[in-house]
Amino acid sequence: MTDIDPELNYCPDCQDEYRADFDHCASCDVQLISGAMFIEIQKGHVEKKLERPTELSTEDDLVSLRSGSLQDMKQLRSLLAAEHIPSLLVSEDGGCSKSCCGSTFFLQIREQDAQDALAVLAHDFHKSTALHSHDLSNAQVVYDNNASKATCPACGCQFTPTTMTCPDCGLCFG
Repeated sequence: MTDIDPELNYCPDCQDEYRADFDHCASCDVQLISGAMFIEIQKGHVEKKLERPTELSTEDDLVSLRSGSLQDMKQLRSLLAAEHIPSLLVSEDGGCSKSCCGSTFFLQIREQDAQDALAVLAHDFHKSTALHSHDLSNAQVVYDNNASKATCPACGCQFTPTTMTCPDCGLCFG
């Protein structure tokens, strides 16, 4: 975010911009902060990033943050690099003996960078999935067509299970 207007309000979570007369984020349901305060917070983040050493050394205590395919780990590594968090990709020893599966790679970072790295990855997850803006309170609901009332796990609509489709969102239970 490059053009922060000190006269506007911003969401500290999703960084959406609001007019000055708004005080609550519609998506995140959190209190907005002024543009001036947001600028100061951003300056603090930039200073912290620039102070962080960008090279790993042999004295660093490393921890594995995630594991997965080389392509996935390279993508996460580039997200961390953009935030000046150095990382290392380490291949799992052994792997598939038939060589039909790709190797598993571990994304390793300095232990003291773990909280910042997790925050970067969580922000990217929320941004790429938009799950932070969805009501997931019914996600664990199981459809039972023998029950007197059913709850749709997608939208939360309660209905009599006379059909195999949610009357509100159209989710099919067949």
